[in-house]
Amino acid sequence: MYTPEIYKNENSEEIKKFLQENSFGILINQSNGKLCATHIPLELEINKEGEDILYGHISKENPQWKGFTDNDQVLAIFSGPHSYISSSWYDHENVPTWNYIAVHVYGKIKIIEGEGVIESLKKLVDKYEQNSKKPIRIEDLSQKTMLQSRGIVAFEIEITEIQATRKMSQNRDETNYQNIITELEEINTDQSIATAKEMKKCPI
Repeated sequence: MYTPEIYKNENSEEIKKFLQENSFGILINQSNGKLCATHIPLELEINKEGEDILYGHISKENPQWKGFTDNDQVLAIFSGPHSYISSSWYDHENVPTWNYIAVHVYGKIKIIEGEGVIESLKKLVDKYEQNSKKPIRIEDLSQKTMLQSRGIVAFEIEITEIQATRKMSQNRDETNYQNIITELEEINTDQSIATAKEMKKCPI
């Protein structure tokens, strides 16, 4: 991912927090000579060896998984708040741009089998059910329902490289930086508000 130095994020704790909060990503690999991509939750975890990994699963009907064994190299893309930035918001002439946050995770994928599949599902369900009024637990589902787990391919991704971009108008002076925040808040869309909130975390 091309990232000018000013926009590079190399704070590992910030990146981990971002991945945990924006875990619905795009898994990309090459399968049968073609690039494939699937939109799925990819969860960050520390394995038994103390290494950061991503885990997830896809449907067995999705042919993408057949490429995992032929070529274990994968790319997972995660994106966060983003919004158009009009140059009319500056106190000088310039070009429009876009503010955004993105993280690319490169790694080696490995298919999980046996009890590891159910364990992976339990962790995923527990995370997203924790704030539910009536949380569902994998342990409480019937055997008939759990037979559906045979229709998925679970996997882990050993992380080999992370590239993170946080492009939030760091190249502007304080006056223009604050102007951008104000304009984003006035637009008042979900993305503009989220982008303004992100900019407020690191004032110029």
